[in-house]
Amino acid sequence: MFDVKPADRLAALPPYLFAEIDRKKERRRAKGLEIIDLGVGDPDLPTPAPILDRLAEAAADSRLHRYPPSAGLTAFREAVAAWYLRRYGVTLDPETEVTNLIGSKEGIGHVPLALVNPGEEVWIPDPGYPVYLSGTIFAGGAPRFMPLRHDLGFLPDLEALEPNGFDRARLIYVNYPNNPTGAVAPRSFYERLIQLARRHRVLVVADAAYAELADSPQPSILEIDGAREVAIEIGSFSKTFNMTGWRVGWAVGNAAAIRALVSLKSNLDSGCFGAVQMAAIRGFDLIDEHLPGLKRTYAERRQVAVAGLRELGLEVFPPGGTFYVWARVPGDLRSVEFCARVLDSSGVVTTPGVGFGRNGEGYFRLALCSEVAAVKKAMALLAEAGLWAARSGS
Repeated sequence: MFDVKPADRLAALPPYLFAEIDRKKERRRAKGLEIIDLGVGDPDLPTPAPILDRLAEAAADSRLHRYPPSAGLTAFREAVAAWYLRRYGVTLDPETEVTNLIGSKEGIGHVPLALVNPGEEVWIPDPGYPVYLSGTIFAGGAPRFMPLRHDLGFLPDLEALEPNGFDRARLIYVNYPNNPTGAVAPRSFYERLIQLARRHRVLVVADAAYAELADSPQPSILEIDGAREVAIEIGSFSKTFNMTGWRVGWAVGNAAAIRALVSLKSNLDSGCFGAVQMAAIRGFDLIDEHLPGLKRTYAERRQVAVAGLRELGLEVFPPGGTFYVWARVPGDLRSVEFCARVLDSSGVVTTPGVGFGRNGEGYFRLALCSEVAAVKKAMALLAEAGLWAARSGS
């Protein structure tokens, strides 16, 4: 039989470190044992009903059954531009500075293919969302990792970038509110980053998927003077409106970068279904009434998880947003081993920090996409498991 081998670029990807945990989950399920899954950041709450109603209405419109424009429907791009003006005071040209995405993950992964030549450097936060690295590898770029450290609030040390070859960078990814740590970034961080990017002619890609899930209002990078010269921002409906399966988002900012991304996408995909784009537009009208309740829900879950972990003696980074909690692994266990032990002993699924990069080693992440009763039960199960003796290396 012909031996079909994967391309070398796939072999260059980091190993899938969650495979053993996935196997343990399936074995527990097969035995009928309980699992509380705090591993995957996939909201358990429903999409708001008005968005569903708009989808049903739009899906019946035969004009939307055909290929949409590569950059997205004009109405969608205008709605994104109107949202940026209302929310951030940022004026965008919907024709040249806005494009639709099939979810933010697609845009994040495609940016290097559109803008990075083989061998050019891409600076990636570590720990960080794995697609920053995989997109860079697929484009033949050279990844450079920026350590995100606890003592710096999981912000990259911008003062250390310049003397360490930042002038060789083609683009840099940043992500706040942050996955996996829950950290947020002050406006001063973006101001300094834009200064650096303009000086060295580096494109900044700001992943703002969790922008509306922060405890306090967060700036858009495009608010910063000069940002449109050197930055794009990528947004998503997935977490704001519990629409992870819908796959709809946007990219905004530097017109040349947006044009390159649209050109790439026109050769690789046929756009987001027009009815989904029309339904997403409805979300912008709902956001002010929808968000307060959503943020209260996640804040309550975070409070339960943070308090529960601290009662067990664990060090927890206080999240400023998202539905994630980031905590230190006790003792000298590796994060994969620790999360496997947690699952075996308690039935609670957690995510090993090393899955987000080398600097994630020594941490684990909880994704609070289960109702508060389940989060409380998970904390009780962890306490009952007695795993915390692992702090002494036992």
